[in-house]
Amino acid sequence: MSLQDKLDKVKKEFESGAPPEALAIMHRATEDLRNSGIMERVLKVGGQAPEFMLPDAQGQMVSSAELLSKGPLVVSFYRGVW
Repeated sequence: MSLQDKLDKVKKEFESGAPPEALAIMHRATEDLRNSGIMERVLKVGGQAPEFMLPDAQGQMVSSAELLSKGPLVVSFYRGVW
């Protein structure tokens, strides 16, 4: 199963149990983002992200350049649990 297939399955399962009013808000927000032109500004497959510094899990600033000097880098953005 491809990643897209897995994501589609998770979305379908979520949407089958979510309140209709919440889904309407989410779909409208997604459409608003698409209409904003953001898709033309995102990094494309194979694109190179700019250098950045972010806090790690302990709050210490970490440089992407420093991490890349050690090998490939994966960045995960975790929204948190609300």
